[in-house]
Amino acid sequence: MSSLSLAVRDSNTMLRRNLLHARRYPSGTLNLLLTPIMMLLLFVYIFGDVMSAGIGGGGADRSDYIAYIAYIVPGLLLMTIGSTVIGAAVYVSMDMTEGLIARFRTMAVYRPSVLIGHVVGGVLQSVMSVVLVGAVGVAIGFRSTDATVLEWLAAFGLIVLFALALTWIAVGMGLASPNPEAASNMAMPLILLPLISSAFIPADTMPGWFQPIAEYQPFTPAIETLRGLLLGTEIGNNGWIAIAWCVGLIALGYRWSTAQFNRDPK
Repeated sequence: MSSLSLAVRDSNTMLRRNLLHARRYPSGTLNLLLTPIMMLLLFVYIFGDVMSAGIGGGGADRSDYIAYIAYIVPGLLLMTIGSTVIGAAVYVSMDMTEGLIARFRTMAVYRPSVLIGHVVGGVLQSVMSVVLVGAVGVAIGFRSTDATVLEWLAAFGLIVLFALALTWIAVGMGLASPNPEAASNMAMPLILLPLISSAFIPADTMPGWFQPIAEYQPFTPAIETLRGLLLGTEIGNNGWIAIAWCVGLIALGYRWSTAQFNRDPK
Protein backbone atom coordinates (compact mmCIF):
# COMPACT_ATOMS: atom_id res chain seq x y z
CA MET A 1 0.00 0.00 0.00
CA SER A 2 1.39 3.42 -0.96
CA SER A 3 2.12 6.19 1.52
CA LEU A 4 -0.76 8.23 0.12
CA SER A 5 -3.18 5.32 0.57
CA LEU A 6 -2.02 4.83 4.16
CA ALA A 7 -2.44 8.55 4.86
CA VAL A 8 -5.97 8.58 3.43
CA ARG A 9 -6.91 5.39 5.30
CA ASP A 10 -5.62 6.59 8.67
CA SER A 11 -7.12 10.06 8.25
CA ASN A 12 -10.49 8.53 7.36
CA THR A 13 -10.30 6.31 10.45
CA MET A 14 -9.58 9.29 12.70
CA LEU A 15 -12.40 11.25 11.08
CA ARG A 16 -14.89 8.45 11.73
CA ARG A 17 -13.71 8.24 15.32
CA ASN A 18 -14.26 11.95 15.90
CA LEU A 19 -17.69 11.97 14.25
CA LEU A 20 -18.77 8.98 16.35
CA HIS A 21 -17.52 10.78 19.45
CA ALA A 22 -19.54 13.87 18.55
CA ARG A 23 -22.63 11.75 17.88
CA ARG A 24 -22.37 10.03 21.25
CA TYR A 25 -21.99 13.35 23.07
CA PRO A 26 -24.28 15.74 21.16
CA SER A 27 -24.84 18.02 24.14
CA GLY A 28 -21.51 19.78 23.60
CA THR A 29 -22.30 20.69 19.99
CA LEU A 30 -25.87 21.67 20.86
CA ASN A 31 -24.73 23.98 23.66
CA LEU A 32 -22.34 25.76 21.30
CA LEU A 33 -24.96 25.90 18.55
CA LEU A 34 -27.57 27.48 20.83
CA THR A 35 -25.49 30.66 21.20
CA PRO A 36 -25.86 31.94 17.60
CA ILE A 37 -29.49 30.78 17.42
CA MET A 38 -30.33 32.65 20.62
CA MET A 39 -28.44 35.71 19.35
CA LEU A 40 -30.41 35.57 16.10
CA LEU A 41 -33.76 35.35 17.87
CA LEU A 42 -32.73 37.99 20.42
CA PHE A 43 -31.67 40.57 17.84
CA VAL A 44 -34.68 39.90 15.61
CA TYR A 45 -37.53 39.70 18.13
CA ILE A 46 -36.21 41.80 21.04
CA PHE A 47 -33.94 44.41 19.44
CA GLY A 48 -35.20 44.09 15.86
CA ASP A 49 -37.44 47.18 15.78
CA VAL A 50 -34.83 49.50 17.27
CA MET A 51 -31.88 48.11 15.31
CA SER A 52 -33.75 48.06 11.99
CA ALA A 53 -34.85 51.68 12.50
CA GLY A 54 -31.26 52.72 13.15
CA ILE A 55 -29.90 50.99 10.07
CA GLY A 56 -32.80 52.05 7.89
CA GLY A 57 -32.44 55.64 9.01
CA GLY A 58 -36.11 56.14 9.73
CA GLY A 59 -39.10 54.44 11.30
CA ALA A 60 -39.03 50.73 11.94
CA ASP A 61 -41.47 49.70 9.21
CA ARG A 62 -41.82 46.18 7.83
CA SER A 63 -39.31 46.70 5.03
CA ASP A 64 -36.62 47.89 7.46
CA TYR A 65 -37.39 44.90 9.70
CA ILE A 66 -36.92 42.41 6.83
CA ALA A 67 -33.80 44.26 5.72
CA TYR A 68 -32.32 43.92 9.20
CA ILE A 69 -32.97 40.17 9.23
CA ALA A 70 -31.12 39.95 5.91
CA TYR A 71 -28.34 42.09 7.37
CA ILE A 72 -27.62 40.03 10.49
CA VAL A 73 -28.04 36.48 9.15
CA PRO A 74 -24.68 36.40 7.27
CA GLY A 75 -22.94 37.56 10.45
CA LEU A 76 -24.71 34.94 12.54
CA LEU A 77 -23.71 32.22 10.05
CA LEU A 78 -20.03 33.01 10.59
CA MET A 79 -20.58 33.43 14.32
CA THR A 80 -21.96 29.89 14.24
CA ILE A 81 -18.62 28.67 12.92
CA GLY A 82 -16.78 30.45 15.73
CA SER A 83 -19.08 28.82 18.28
CA THR A 84 -18.95 25.33 16.83
CA VAL A 85 -15.18 25.04 16.45
CA ILE A 86 -14.79 25.46 20.21
CA GLY A 87 -15.90 21.84 20.33
CA ALA A 88 -12.81 20.88 18.33
CA ALA A 89 -10.57 22.58 20.89
CA VAL A 90 -12.32 20.76 23.73
CA TYR A 91 -12.19 17.34 22.02
CA VAL A 92 -8.48 17.72 21.22
CA SER A 93 -7.76 18.72 24.80
CA MET A 94 -9.71 15.71 26.04
CA ASP A 95 -7.57 13.44 23.87
CA MET A 96 -4.46 15.08 25.29
CA THR A 97 -5.48 14.81 28.96
CA GLU A 98 -6.75 11.24 28.58
CA GLY A 99 -3.48 10.12 27.00
CA LEU A 100 -4.90 9.26 23.58
CA ILE A 101 -2.62 11.67 21.74
CA ALA A 102 0.41 10.10 23.46
CA ARG A 103 -0.83 6.65 22.46
CA PHE A 104 -1.35 7.70 18.84
CA ARG A 105 2.21 9.05 18.77
CA THR A 106 3.54 5.54 19.47
CA MET A 107 1.29 3.70 17.01
CA ALA A 108 2.13 2.84 13.41
CA VAL A 109 -0.27 5.38 11.95
CA TYR A 110 0.18 8.37 9.70
CA ARG A 111 0.95 10.95 12.39
CA PRO A 112 -0.84 13.97 10.83
CA SER A 113 -4.01 11.84 10.49
CA VAL A 114 -4.83 12.48 14.16
CA LEU A 115 -5.00 16.22 13.56
CA ILE A 116 -6.60 15.86 10.12
CA GLY A 117 -9.41 13.80 11.65
CA HIS A 118 -10.14 16.53 14.19
CA VAL A 119 -9.94 19.30 11.60
CA VAL A 120 -12.14 17.66 8.96
CA GLY A 121 -14.62 16.57 11.63
CA GLY A 122 -14.74 20.12 13.00
CA VAL A 123 -15.32 21.59 9.54
CA LEU A 124 -18.15 19.14 8.83
CA GLN A 125 -19.82 19.96 12.14
CA SER A 126 -19.45 23.68 11.44
CA VAL A 127 -21.04 23.37 8.01
CA MET A 128 -23.94 21.36 9.41
CA SER A 129 -24.41 23.94 12.15
CA VAL A 130 -24.41 26.76 9.58
CA VAL A 131 -27.09 24.93 7.60
CA LEU A 132 -29.23 24.62 10.74
CA VAL A 133 -28.84 28.29 11.71
CA GLY A 134 -29.48 29.26 8.09
CA ALA A 135 -32.72 27.26 8.17
CA VAL A 136 -33.78 29.17 11.29
CA GLY A 137 -32.95 32.40 9.49
CA VAL A 138 -35.09 31.41 6.50
CA ALA A 139 -37.92 30.47 8.87
CA ILE A 140 -37.98 33.97 10.38
CA GLY A 141 -37.80 35.80 7.06
CA PHE A 142 -34.30 35.72 5.55
CA ARG A 143 -34.30 35.61 1.74
CA SER A 144 -31.57 35.75 -0.88
CA THR A 145 -33.51 36.08 -4.11
CA ASP A 146 -30.85 37.86 -6.20
CA ALA A 147 -27.92 35.49 -5.63
CA THR A 148 -26.92 33.36 -8.62
CA VAL A 149 -25.86 29.73 -8.43
CA LEU A 150 -22.22 30.80 -8.79
CA GLU A 151 -22.59 33.26 -5.91
CA TRP A 152 -24.17 30.57 -3.73
CA LEU A 153 -21.25 28.25 -4.51
CA ALA A 154 -18.79 31.04 -3.71
CA ALA A 155 -20.63 31.69 -0.41
CA PHE A 156 -20.44 28.00 0.46
CA GLY A 157 -16.74 27.94 -0.41
CA LEU A 158 -16.12 30.95 1.84
CA ILE A 159 -17.96 29.27 4.72
CA VAL A 160 -15.89 26.08 4.33
CA LEU A 161 -12.62 28.04 4.05
CA PHE A 162 -13.47 30.14 7.11
CA ALA A 163 -14.45 27.01 9.06
CA LEU A 164 -11.16 25.36 8.06
CA ALA A 165 -9.17 28.39 9.26
CA LEU A 166 -10.91 28.64 12.64
CA THR A 167 -10.79 24.87 13.18
CA TRP A 168 -7.00 24.75 12.75
CA ILE A 169 -6.71 27.58 15.30
CA ALA A 170 -9.07 25.73 17.66
CA VAL A 171 -7.05 22.52 17.35
CA GLY A 172 -3.91 24.46 18.26
CA MET A 173 -5.72 25.90 21.29
CA GLY A 174 -6.79 22.41 22.35
CA LEU A 175 -3.25 21.08 22.12
CA ALA A 176 -1.88 24.04 24.07
CA SER A 177 -4.44 23.80 26.89
CA PRO A 178 -3.82 21.77 30.06
CA ASN A 179 -7.44 20.58 30.28
CA PRO A 180 -10.76 20.83 28.37
CA GLU A 181 -12.03 23.68 30.57
CA ALA A 182 -8.98 25.76 29.75
CA ALA A 183 -9.40 24.91 26.05
CA SER A 184 -12.98 26.15 26.14
CA ASN A 185 -11.92 29.40 27.82
CA MET A 186 -8.98 29.92 25.44
CA ALA A 187 -11.32 29.57 22.45
CA MET A 188 -13.88 32.10 23.75
CA PRO A 189 -12.52 34.91 21.49
CA LEU A 190 -13.90 32.94 18.53
CA ILE A 191 -17.37 33.74 19.92
CA LEU A 192 -16.58 37.26 21.14
CA LEU A 193 -14.91 38.60 17.97
CA PRO A 194 -18.17 38.59 15.94
CA LEU A 195 -19.73 40.80 18.61
CA ILE A 196 -17.20 43.55 17.80
CA SER A 197 -17.49 43.13 14.03
CA SER A 198 -20.06 44.30 11.49
CA ALA A 199 -22.28 41.32 12.27
CA PHE A 200 -24.98 43.41 13.99
CA ILE A 201 -24.30 47.04 13.01
CA PRO A 202 -22.19 48.65 10.26
CA ALA A 203 -18.59 49.23 11.26
CA ASP A 204 -18.78 52.89 10.15
CA THR A 205 -21.40 53.58 12.84
CA MET A 206 -18.97 52.60 15.63
CA PRO A 207 -16.72 55.10 17.45
CA GLY A 208 -13.94 56.37 15.22
CA TRP A 209 -11.11 54.93 17.33
CA PHE A 210 -12.76 51.50 17.29
CA GLN A 211 -13.59 51.27 13.58
CA PRO A 212 -10.16 49.95 12.44
CA ILE A 213 -10.42 47.15 15.02
CA ALA A 214 -13.86 46.17 13.75
CA GLU A 215 -13.01 46.54 10.07
CA TYR A 216 -9.77 44.56 9.88
CA GLN A 217 -10.33 41.66 12.25
CA PRO A 218 -11.05 38.30 10.51
CA PHE A 219 -14.83 38.28 10.88
CA THR A 220 -15.79 41.64 9.36
CA PRO A 221 -14.33 41.15 5.84
CA ALA A 222 -15.70 37.59 5.74
CA ILE A 223 -19.14 38.83 6.82
CA GLU A 224 -19.15 41.65 4.28
CA THR A 225 -18.08 39.23 1.53
CA LEU A 226 -20.86 36.81 2.47
CA ARG A 227 -23.38 39.67 2.47
CA GLY A 228 -22.21 40.75 -0.96
CA LEU A 229 -22.56 37.24 -2.36
CA LEU A 230 -26.00 36.56 -0.86
CA LEU A 231 -27.54 40.05 -0.88
CA GLY A 232 -25.76 41.84 -3.71
CA THR A 233 -24.12 44.51 -1.54
CA GLU A 234 -20.73 45.99 -2.35
CA ILE A 235 -17.85 43.63 -1.57
CA GLY A 236 -14.90 45.83 -2.54
CA ASN A 237 -11.60 44.57 -1.15
CA ASN A 238 -13.30 42.53 1.56
CA GLY A 239 -13.18 39.36 -0.53
CA TRP A 240 -9.40 39.43 -0.87
CA ILE A 241 -8.94 40.45 2.77
CA ALA A 242 -11.18 37.58 3.91
CA ILE A 243 -9.25 35.06 1.81
CA ALA A 244 -5.94 36.44 3.10
CA TRP A 245 -7.14 36.09 6.69
CA CYS A 246 -8.29 32.52 6.06
CA VAL A 247 -5.04 31.47 4.39
CA GLY A 248 -2.97 33.14 7.11
CA LEU A 249 -4.97 31.52 9.92
CA ILE A 250 -4.76 28.11 8.25
CA ALA A 251 -0.99 28.41 7.95
CA LEU A 252 -0.65 29.66 11.52
CA GLY A 253 -2.98 27.03 12.96
CA TYR A 254 -1.32 24.22 11.01
CA ARG A 255 2.21 25.20 12.07
CA TRP A 256 1.13 25.74 15.68
CA SER A 257 -0.80 22.46 15.89
CA THR A 258 1.83 20.28 14.24
CA ALA A 259 4.62 21.79 16.33
CA GLN A 260 2.77 20.97 19.53
CA PHE A 261 1.72 17.53 18.33
CA ASN A 262 5.26 16.57 17.34
CA ARG A 263 7.02 17.91 20.40
CA ASP A 264 8.45 15.37 22.85
CA PRO A 265 6.15 14.77 25.83
CA LYS A 266 7.56 15.95 29.12
